[in-house]
Amino acid sequence: MTILIVDDTEINIDILVELLDGYDVLVALDGRSAIDIAKEEKLDLIILDIMMPHLDGFETCKLLKENEITKNIPIIFSTAKTDEESIEKAYDVGGIDFVSKPFKPKELLARIKTHLKTKILIEDLEYKSFHDVMTGVYNRRKLFELANEKFKFYKDNLYVVLFDIDKFKDINDAYGHPFGDKVIKSVANSISSTLKKDAIFGRIGGEEFCIIMNSKYIEIISLYLEKVRLDIQGLKIITDDFKEVKVTISTGLSCYHDEINSLDDLLKEADGALYEAKGGGRNKVIFRS
Repeated sequence: MTILIVDDTEINIDILVELLDGYDVLVALDGRSAIDIAKEEKLDLIILDIMMPHLDGFETCKLLKENEITKNIPIIFSTAKTDEESIEKAYDVGGIDFVSKPFKPKELLARIKTHLKTKILIEDLEYKSFHDVMTGVYNRRKLFELANEKFKFYKDNLYVVLFDIDKFKDINDAYGHPFGDKVIKSVANSISSTLKKDAIFGRIGGEEFCIIMNSKYIEIISLYLEKVRLDIQGLKIITDDFKEVKVTISTGLSCYHDEINSLDDLLKEADGALYEAKGGGRNKVIFRS
């Protein structure tokens, strides 16, 4: 784990670096440098001195908490100032803890370990609340939260894609639910591996997935979805008794136009296209606009 020490006094830095042996440690001598490092590096914790020239610890913490990239980094203040006003201000600007100088090594290490464990637990809970447990892709709630934001700001050239695994009930009935789960994971992994950087992908039902994406050209989207279809058609998914099972998907596609007033409208059109794909023989892509 990576910890940033922010202090303008060499002896304090030396003490902390020695104390934090076993962690990846970065050092900044002032607030501005600390902010720059925090934006560039993946930090797990910051130990921040209060009394520094130009930009003190309070102002540095405030700026870090106002930035989308750095706002969730836990910050422990370190200072010789132990008056109630300073302690209160440290928490008010976003610090999670306050340690006084000279450092008590065992106490400081215990606090650091506690806050790092808490950070890991919070990140794990956040991940689980946003992601589908089985596949690791976005869950329905998070997908539509992000999709509504995308519709609000980038609705021009916005596409909704719905995928459904063909005859999934038959697969479950023939090979059992554990194998059905394996199929869902394989399909999710196959689609995930082809995604554009700005695309939003999630699982919205048992065997149903959704992509929200932008493109200026329907031809590009069509070629992409055909590639996805062929990739999944070519998957080799093996049962416990070494039987290879072929899987296909049906795909419904819709695109924003002047008569679309909401994301729900786009989803309804994509769902209609998906229904048409499944009713027309499956394993195909249908576009509605």
